[in-house]
Amino acid sequence: MSRENPETISPTAHYTGYVWFANGQSHEAFATRGGRLMYRTLRPVGAVLHHAGLPTLEGMLLARHRLIDLRLSQAIDAGEISQVIEVAAGLSPRGWRFRKRYGDRITYVEADLPGMIARKRDVLAQLGGESASHRTVEINALTDTGPTSIDAICAQLDPTRGTAIITEGLINYFDTPTMLGIWTRFATALKRFPRSLYLSDLILKDGNRGPFVKGFGWLLGAFVRGKVYMHFDSPEQAEDALAQTGFTGVLLDPRDFTFEIPDLEPAGAARVRIIEAIAKT
Repeated sequence: MSRENPETISPTAHYTGYVWFANGQSHEAFATRGGRLMYRTLRPVGAVLHHAGLPTLEGMLLARHRLIDLRLSQAIDAGEISQVIEVAAGLSPRGWRFRKRYGDRITYVEADLPGMIARKRDVLAQLGGESASHRTVEINALTDTGPTSIDAICAQLDPTRGTAIITEGLINYFDTPTMLGIWTRFATALKRFPRSLYLSDLILKDGNRGPFVKGFGWLLGAFVRGKVYMHFDSPEQAEDALAQTGFTGVLLDPRDFTFEIPDLEPAGAARVRIIEAIAKT
């Protein structure tokens, strides 16, 4: 989902989809030939970086995915959340996995641009198809109103149930004003529910300096065929921005959850933070 070109970040959908599959977190239906080619191309480079204690793209992706999974499952298990909207869901298997795990206890809505949603529908058709509690919708996260707005999607859900919005691999591909607009729309849409949760990955400037780390950022930007924006110097700046857009939130470091998420790559995990926020009421 890009302001300039809807296909700008499409390579990440193929690659990340294969990362999940290669690491036992997905089904082969989500794995594409393009994703397999990119994964196999980058794998030798990643092995060298990992051996040298440097961050790898795969390590960063796994850290963010697994921590979002952990915090979402904990909120569901606690009875706080039973409706989930994953914005820019791409080829993420999360909706499929969570529906397998929780069944009709949750409603899971996967939202993306029309081309990606068509592909996702084909994938889900191979796995039993959509249902009332696991469905796909088109979204334009950059619009305030209309049938594809986040507000319209939330309006179709049960207003008495706790609801979460997830974005993974999205926020850092927008400039700061655009990103703040997205956060404001999300916070406004979530206010209608008795409990809310927003989970997202975020790359900060803090901890992403130095020649090797800048090289990692360059690789990430080249990979997604666009600029990767690092909006904030520190977690405190990001938390202040969340507050200004209608959220109360904190930034989580995946390395603080190694007891619950074993085998994280420390260098890759250090490159990313996870936003955990609730809408102010």
